[in-house]
Amino acid sequence: MDRASTERMGTENVIDAGSGLAQQAEAVRSGLTTAEALTQAAITAIEDSQETLNAFRVVRADEALAEARRLDADAQLSELPLAGVPIAVKDDVDVAGESTPFGCAGDFPVVARDSEVVRRLRAAGAIIVGKTNAPEFGQWPFTVSSAYGYTRNPWNRAMTVGGSSGGSAAAVSAGLVPAALASDGGGSIRIPASWTNLVGIKPQRGRVSTWPEAESYHGLTVYGPLARTVADAALLLDAVSGSHVGDLHQPNPVNCLDAVGSDPGKLRIGVALAPPFFMPSSTLHDEVRAGVDRVVAALREIGHVVTVREISYGPLVGMSFFARAMAEVSDRLGSVPDPALADPRTLRNARSGRMVKGFPLTAIKAAEGLIRRQVGMVFGQCDIVLTPTTAVPPPTVDCVDGLGGWETDRFVTAACPYTFPWNVVGWPAVAVPAGFTPSGLPVGAQLLGQENSEPLLVAVASQLESVLGWEEVQPQKWW
Repeated sequence: MDRASTERMGTENVIDAGSGLAQQAEAVRSGLTTAEALTQAAITAIEDSQETLNAFRVVRADEALAEARRLDADAQLSELPLAGVPIAVKDDVDVAGESTPFGCAGDFPVVARDSEVVRRLRAAGAIIVGKTNAPEFGQWPFTVSSAYGYTRNPWNRAMTVGGSSGGSAAAVSAGLVPAALASDGGGSIRIPASWTNLVGIKPQRGRVSTWPEAESYHGLTVYGPLARTVADAALLLDAVSGSHVGDLHQPNPVNCLDAVGSDPGKLRIGVALAPPFFMPSSTLHDEVRAGVDRVVAALREIGHVVTVREISYGPLVGMSFFARAMAEVSDRLGSVPDPALADPRTLRNARSGRMVKGFPLTAIKAAEGLIRRQVGMVFGQCDIVLTPTTAVPPPTVDCVDGLGGWETDRFVTAACPYTFPWNVVGWPAVAVPAGFTPSGLPVGAQLLGQENSEPLLVAVASQLESVLGWEEVQPQKWW
C-alpha cells in the first residue's frame, strides 16, 4: 500500500470524535495512518471550529505539518509513546517560535526555547498543533479575555467551558485533538474537565517540570493532562513527567499508565461536601449533588466502603492560596509589555500581591507543613476523598462580564470552592465526569489523595470509568 492510500485509510478510520490518544499513537506506529494525516485532520477541525468555539489562541498549521512529515520519516517512530499524535498546549507554556501572552493583551516577544514540558512532549513524539486560550494569568475559572474573547462550551455554546484551562478542555471535548496539556493553580484542570465531561489529572507538585520556572505561582500551579479517558490521561501524564535540574520540587517517579485497570483493593472512601470554612456564600447545587451521588453509587457497586468524612481545612489554607496567587499576579504584571492593557481586576489583584510580598509570603509558605497536617487528618479515616469539583453546573459565558473585583471574587468562590486547597498542599487529584444535568450540561467530582498517590487515584478513576462509561457520550457538533 502506498503512502497516499495509507493516509486516506488513516483519515477515514482513525480520525473521529471518539478516537483517543493511545488509539491514534498506535495507528501511527502500526502504519495504519501517518502523523501528517492526523495533524492535517486536527488542523482542519480546529480551523473549522475557531470562529465559534474559539479554543485556540494560535494554530501552528505550517510548523506542525512540517514537524509531522519529519516524524513520519523517523526510523525510531515505533518507539515513541505519543508517536505522531496532535496535541494542544495551554498558552502558559513556552513553545519555541511562539509568544506566551497567557491571556493578556499586548505585543509579546517570541520565545526562543521550548519549556521543559513541551520538550518532553516532542521527545515522546507529539505534534504541537497550537496554543489554547486562557483568561489573564489564569486567574479565573472562566475562559474569557478582552484580547481573545470567549471560549465556549462544546456541550452548550451559551455556557462557559470553565478555566483557566478552558481552551484545552474545549479542544479535547470537541474532538479537535485527542488530549491536551493544561495547568492547574487552583482547579484550572479539574474545573473545565468537570464542565466538559473529561478526565483531568492534577499531579503531585513537581511531577511535571515547570521549567524555565523553578516553581509556578509560588508552588500552586502544576501541569497535567486533559483527555476523554483515564488511560489517555495517564499516558500523557507519564510521557511528560520528570524533573529538570533547576526544578525546586522533584518527587520520586511514579507510573500511572500501569495503574489503569489495576485492582486497588477494597478502599475506604470519604465523601466531603462542605467547602472550606471561609466560603459561606457557596451552596452545593442539587444537580451537582446528584452527580456526586452517581459516583458514590458506582464506588459502592465496585465494592468500596463510602462514608461521609469532611475535611478540616483550617484558616491557613485560604490565606496561603490568596497570598501566593496575588503575589504571582503582581510579578507577572511587571513583565508584560503594556500593563495598562490589563483587566482592571488584574490590576487590583496585583496591588494585593504587592502587599503580601516579602515576609508575609515567606511566613505563609513556611506554614505549609502545618496546613498539610491539618488537611491530611482526614486520611486517618479514609484512603482517598471524594468531593464535588464545582458547586454549580457551568454558568453562562458572560457570567463575570461587568463585575468589579470584589463581585468577581464572590462569584468565583461561590461557584468553585472545592479545588484550591489541593494546590496549597501540593497533592494529587483526579477529576472525573459525574453525569449530566437534566438540561444536558456536564458535572463532575474529584478524587483527592495524599502525596504521590496518583497511581491509586488513577486506579479508582479507571474503575469508575468502567461502570459509568462517560467516554461513550460526546457533544453534538454545533461549531
